[in-house]
Amino acid sequence: MVSVLVGLLGLSIVVGGCGSNSAGETNKIRIGILQQVEHPALDASTEGFKAGLAERGYKDGENVELDFQNAQGEHSNMESITNRFVSDKDTLIYVVGTAASQIVANATKDIPIVGAAIYDYKGTGLVQSVEKPGTNVTGTTNFNPVPKQLDLILKVLPNTKEVGVIYSSSEVNAQIQVAAFKEYAASKGISVVEETITSVNDIPQVTTNLINKGVKVIYTPTDNLIASAMPNLVAVAEAAKVPVFVSDGMLIEKGGFMGYTVDFYQLGLQAGHMAADILDGKSKPEDMPVQMQATMKLATNPDMAKKLGITIPDDLPQEAK
Repeated sequence: MVSVLVGLLGLSIVVGGCGSNSAGETNKIRIGILQQVEHPALDASTEGFKAGLAERGYKDGENVELDFQNAQGEHSNMESITNRFVSDKDTLIYVVGTAASQIVANATKDIPIVGAAIYDYKGTGLVQSVEKPGTNVTGTTNFNPVPKQLDLILKVLPNTKEVGVIYSSSEVNAQIQVAAFKEYAASKGISVVEETITSVNDIPQVTTNLINKGVKVIYTPTDNLIASAMPNLVAVAEAAKVPVFVSDGMLIEKGGFMGYTVDFYQLGLQAGHMAADILDGKSKPEDMPVQMQATMKLATNPDMAKKLGITIPDDLPQEAK
């Protein structure tokens, strides 16, 4: 299992947020869960969060009421769901995805917010710093070592001179990763050819565009749109014998070739424990550092390597800090 920065704390008794009435029944606390869009990585983040809460004694239908809502990628849905959580005065809001988190953070400065599947908390204005947020927002980040991804590409394909990159033009997480990738690539003398998408329907065409430009390898950052339609990208790339390096381990199962990847379930689990600390009264979001994975595991797709005719080196580092 990937090493993490959080230790699992023991079961604690709820302080303040959950009391008992005269009949001895436990009052349930309400937690709103806003998931930006449906796809395996974000689904795993939500399931991990529920599991983390349950490990700490906060069980849905018993002493907690979890109000799960999926915005299906629609901005208007994110706003209406957020407004309802705020008007209902939920005890805590768990939000999965950067765009959704920004909407929630703008809607309330009082309700504690725990996030996941957010790459850059500070750069998106959610916190003042990752060490001490200073706002009502904290959570886990799917930050991954972008320079290590390029090092991996060059290790496996040492003759690479340029890398094609596909990402969503509206995904702040992806934009930040691509900027870091380009900066590091420049230091290595590697050209980066970019293509952006605005919907999943763009993926086949932009992939074809990269291949027509002569690109021999493609890199994708953690990106909600890419993740929701990875097979569309792989279908075009595989036909052209072009490997797709990824940052999300779940995309390996959908045809991704290789990459240092984050574990979204584990990060959701960590977020669940962070939320439990808040509900227990042990900490407040403004004082809780944003958490990440200490190391990323190398994920590979041997079947895809065979299809593409690529030999995976035996001496690849299995982890990246």
